[in-house]
Amino acid sequence: MNIPDIAACAALMEQHGMLANIRTHSVMVARIAEVLVDGLRSNVSAELLPDRQLCISGALLHDIAKTPCLSSGENHAKAGAAICLEEGFPEIAEIVAGHVVLPDFAPERYDAGIFSACELVYYADKRVRHDSIVSLVERLDYIIDRYGDGDLRKHEGIQDNFRKCSLLENALFARLDFAPEQLAAQIEKQAASFQSVCLSQ
Repeated sequence: MNIPDIAACAALMEQHGMLANIRTHSVMVARIAEVLVDGLRSNVSAELLPDRQLCISGALLHDIAKTPCLSSGENHAKAGAAICLEEGFPEIAEIVAGHVVLPDFAPERYDAGIFSACELVYYADKRVRHDSIVSLVERLDYIIDRYGDGDLRKHEGIQDNFRKCSLLENALFARLDFAPEQLAAQIEKQAASFQSVCLSQ
């Protein structure tokens, strides 16, 4: 497994012109992913846990292509996955490709306490609007308003995605010692060593 360290993630953010607001969003998503994987340690056996650094680096780079895609209209998850593959990070590419819509929604696996790095980053991203932690309902409202285009089919697709995310949330927090609404408090307790590195450029 080839996982970029924090310095490499920060360099890629710089190389691909990541806007400051997208960086702060990505750092918050990474902080949530870190808290989730650390929290799962109490109730999930070590061999079932996803790699901690993979979760953090995947979250930091999940929007690596978003800045250029804002003007090109290209799918930023696909473009970002291609960048990560080119850089030699296939595991990160998988996370980036699956952070908007999960490619493998598996409730039976979640019920067994098995969550991938992709699923943790996907969920973490759904809990962050800009750089603020919000509920899934608040994030859903924002996504429909921002990307729904008044199109009923798009609305239904977005709502189905969030329905699955809600089921993932239920299974995830069944294995954590805090509730979804306590996530912000958990973030405040845990210092993120990577925050200053990624936001100092």
